[in-house]
Amino acid sequence: MNIHYLTLFPEMYEGVLNTSILKRAKEKGIVDYNLINFRDYSESKHNKVDDYPYGGGAGMVLKPEPVFNAMDALDLASPRVILMCPQGQPFNQKMAESLSGEDDIVFICGHYEGYDERIRTLVTDEVSIGDYVLTGGELASMTMTDAVVRLIPGVLSREESHQEDSFSTGMLEHPHYTRPREYRGMQVPDVLLNGNHKLIEEWRYEQSLMRTRERRPDLLDN
Repeated sequence: MNIHYLTLFPEMYEGVLNTSILKRAKEKGIVDYNLINFRDYSESKHNKVDDYPYGGGAGMVLKPEPVFNAMDALDLASPRVILMCPQGQPFNQKMAESLSGEDDIVFICGHYEGYDERIRTLVTDEVSIGDYVLTGGELASMTMTDAVVRLIPGVLSREESHQEDSFSTGMLEHPHYTRPREYRGMQVPDVLLNGNHKLIEEWRYEQSLMRTRERRPDLLDN
């Protein structure tokens, strides 16, 4: 998979993409990250990428030329092009699973007041990571990258590591315990210690269902 980021601040990605699972995925040759400063594709004398909105109003609007030119330079056959936008479809685990099978993903990360509407003609998906507004799309694209890359086969050491994650099964994940068996008066449930895998799976399913009912009952409605 190749993940391309159209951004005015490529330096924001350096630490995240070179750490932990994302770094490991690159070292294994499973994923490659391509940082593109679309300011380099501006057609103005001073590499200007924004301008005042027609009709007036507060803030500046991202111009179409730098983004279109950057996409032309990429020249990808059939990429999944994601516009990070508070108005977009909410990001979830199902979308992460869908994206994990793509060959090329392009994140368009804006700043300023908004995008020139014509930029949306380049896009396959408009995505939001929550009902709030960030300064730009970079942090949101990093969040999505982490959620997607860990689902690609071969990235995690054990594929089962993500198959029972919260939301992958439609419910929240069951509780986990490790050593010591007793800590400050709190005990590990006996069922996890008896070696009966059938009972353990039943317990985990019941706990997952209970936790979902208590914390996110809306998931059960779906």
